[in-house]
Amino acid sequence: MTERHGETNAERIVLVDGVCHLCQGLTRFIIERDPHAKFRFASLQSDAGAELLRKGGLPVDEVDTVVLIEKGNYYVRSAAVLRIFRQMRMPWPLLYAFAFVPLPLRDRMYRYVARNRYRWFGKEEQCMLPTPELRKRFLS
Repeated sequence: MTERHGETNAERIVLVDGVCHLCQGLTRFIIERDPHAKFRFASLQSDAGAELLRKGGLPVDEVDTVVLIEKGNYYVRSAAVLRIFRQMRMPWPLLYAFAFVPLPLRDRMYRYVARNRYRWFGKEEQCMLPTPELRKRFLS
C-alpha cells in the first residue's frame, strides 16, 4: 500500500535508513534543495522513527523503504520519493512525471535498489550526525 493515515501534524517528515549511505545522501540532497525547511527527518531506527511508523500502522522493523509523512498521510517507496521531489524547487518537480509509471513497476525498481543499497553505496555503524544548525530539523 502506498498511503497510510496517521496522526501527525501538517509538517513533512522523511524517515530513512539512518545507516545507509544512499539514504544519508538523499537526506543531504533534500536539505540542500529545501531552503524553506519544509522537511524534517528521522532515522527509521530511532525511537521517533519507530513511534511514527507505529502511528502509521507500518512495520517498525522494515528499514528498506523511505517514508514520507505529509499532512497525516504516509507514503512509502517510490510514492514517497516522487512526492518529495514534487515539493522541491525546479527542475526536481519534473520527476513527478514518473508517477504515471504503474506503481508495481516503480516499486519493483525501488525494491531492487533497496535490496542492493548497502553493497552499492555502503553502510555506516551509526546514523548520520547533523550539524548543530541542522539539528532542529531532525527528530530524535
